[in-house]
Amino acid sequence: MMNSMTPPLTVAIAVPLEAELLDRIRAVDPSVTVLYEPELLPPERYPADHAGDPAFRRSPEQEERYWAMVNQAQVLYGMPNESPAGLARVAGENPHLQWVHAMAAGAGGAVKASGLDQETLQKFKVTTSAGVHALPLAEFATMGILNGFKRTAELVRDQEAKVWPELRTPTRLVSGSTLVVAGLGEIGLETARLARALGMKVSGTKRTVEPLEGIEEVATNDGLPALLAAADAVVNTLPGTPYTEKLFDRDVFAAMKPGTVFVNVGRGTVVDEEALLEALDNGQVSYACLDVFAVEPLPQDSPLWSHPNVLVSPHTSALSAAENRLITERFCGNLRIFLDGGELPHLVDTVHFY
Repeated sequence: MMNSMTPPLTVAIAVPLEAELLDRIRAVDPSVTVLYEPELLPPERYPADHAGDPAFRRSPEQEERYWAMVNQAQVLYGMPNESPAGLARVAGENPHLQWVHAMAAGAGGAVKASGLDQETLQKFKVTTSAGVHALPLAEFATMGILNGFKRTAELVRDQEAKVWPELRTPTRLVSGSTLVVAGLGEIGLETARLARALGMKVSGTKRTVEPLEGIEEVATNDGLPALLAAADAVVNTLPGTPYTEKLFDRDVFAAMKPGTVFVNVGRGTVVDEEALLEALDNGQVSYACLDVFAVEPLPQDSPLWSHPNVLVSPHTSALSAAENRLITERFCGNLRIFLDGGELPHLVDTVHFY
């Protein structure tokens, strides 16, 4: 608990949040002041719409009040205006800033895009909501695997054409097949858990090779091609960094078995999309379920839109009706750690930006 010698702490809610969740933040410690002015925040269009309605505009007076609010807080729940520019501005204007909790699991990209120099970045901490999105992402990845094994893309085409094939094509069993997860972090491990529940054998990659319960083999990304030789399905959960840029290139897709199912819930920059299209066309990849892309929104002229064996999802697989509650619970736990002087989890690495 904070003692009488500890300076008062102010938390500003910089992004839209349901009023009932504020009570959970206030309940963490009575010494904490929580600033929340809903009229200064864009209304949510759907649960966990952290950026809010883009049509929302503050009056000049409201804009001044918003920045006065975030600039007096030591802790921010969300990046101002949910943008890299907002982070850059508050870092330059708020001399009290100690910690920003980002809504995203992969907030490193936004921190990098803020353009802040290392000296400024060392003045405060940025934590992510990594782990909050693990279950919805893992469920989406599992859906992608099942879609590929059960030929749902072909079923949809036949249904649209009202075709009842004379030759009935068997589907593949998920049970007994092998999954490789690129990135055995919280999302990857949750994906592995669901895959094992379906009877799959799971291997994967991790920056530090160590035994993991339920994982058959762990390798670094350098060892990914060797793992892929046995894979029936591959799920990427890796963040976008200079070290993962186009990790899935022609050589890596060539290392897969023909007919591999590929799912991407990490970042689009990890995949060479031209190489993926080639792998889809030559049968090396039988089906691709993609929630993320190198350029977002996905350009209208991208062949991925119309490829018969691709499912395009508009970077929404992490969203769930429970997201704001889960992020608030994560923030409350972190706030208790912060007040007690502990080490915050899920800190953004300001060198590698993940």
